[in-house]
Amino acid sequence: MTLVVGVDAGGTSTRAVAVDATGAVHGSAAGGGANPNSHPPAVAAARIAEAIDTALGGRRDVLAAVVGMAGVSKLSDPDVAAEFSAAWQRIGLGTVVRTVGDAEVAYAAATSAPDGTVLIAGTGSIAGRIRNRRMVATAGGHGWLLGDEGSAFWLGREAVRATLAALERGAPLGGLATTVLAEAFGPSAVDEGPDTMWALVTRANAEPPIRLARFAPLVSAAARSGDPVAEEITARAARHLVATARATREPGEKTPVVLVGSVLTGDSPVGALVRTEFAGLDVLTSSDGVLGAAWLAAVDAWGEDTPRPSRRVNATKT
Repeated sequence: MTLVVGVDAGGTSTRAVAVDATGAVHGSAAGGGANPNSHPPAVAAARIAEAIDTALGGRRDVLAAVVGMAGVSKLSDPDVAAEFSAAWQRIGLGTVVRTVGDAEVAYAAATSAPDGTVLIAGTGSIAGRIRNRRMVATAGGHGWLLGDEGSAFWLGREAVRATLAALERGAPLGGLATTVLAEAFGPSAVDEGPDTMWALVTRANAEPPIRLARFAPLVSAAARSGDPVAEEITARAARHLVATARATREPGEKTPVVLVGSVLTGDSPVGALVRTEFAGLDVLTSSDGVLGAAWLAAVDAWGEDTPRPSRRVNATKT
């Protein structure tokens, strides 16, 4: 029996799954993060290779493997690419592994349509134009300093800025500002006033900027409870994300829009607003990139009519 392998490798975890031509799952594995931007490339490559090896359970009758990886652009460095090539060689798959961006496998996890848009909003934000299941253009994704509008970082920053503005004016603090202060200083937050304002400035600037993302869930919770400041921030986030997605689409395009990431999925009020803006289109949610990677590998091996893997993956820890 021949198999294919799909991998979803992110900054905090890596998952691999082996499937056959019917879509049945024959093995799975999970391991540590493997983004070569946040982990040494040799470590990232070894973690992916180990997950693949465990999912295969010693089998080597593999026709294709697709690795969806955050930080895939790092492989443009020949030294980094060599680390990954060596890792594939060590597990006997040197000729069959194809590495793509995590956005491509997220898109494929949600739909079999070859063309469309993937919109990602987690800690950062980016949109991609998908053509023939490949990312051919992007909008956004410039990082916290230069962009990432609508992301968890952006939401958290806006929540802190709104809290600072209220403290600066001496205005009564609403629900969002109160929870921001509690998150920053603990349940017994310091009293309102200029001292609190400067303490919040100091606290925010003492941490890595990306830590502002921890305030994002507070915006969603406050918006759901009707806090007007949180609702306004949420509405702006949705407008930014919709504009980013539309920048990747042709006028009048009717292809699917796939939403990925904590800001857009679940009961997120930002996600609800984005869905409303794309009413009339097929708006889907992606949450299991490893099965998208496995299906892309299956298409490489057996063609377009290959069944999509659908069984929930219970991964073995590597």
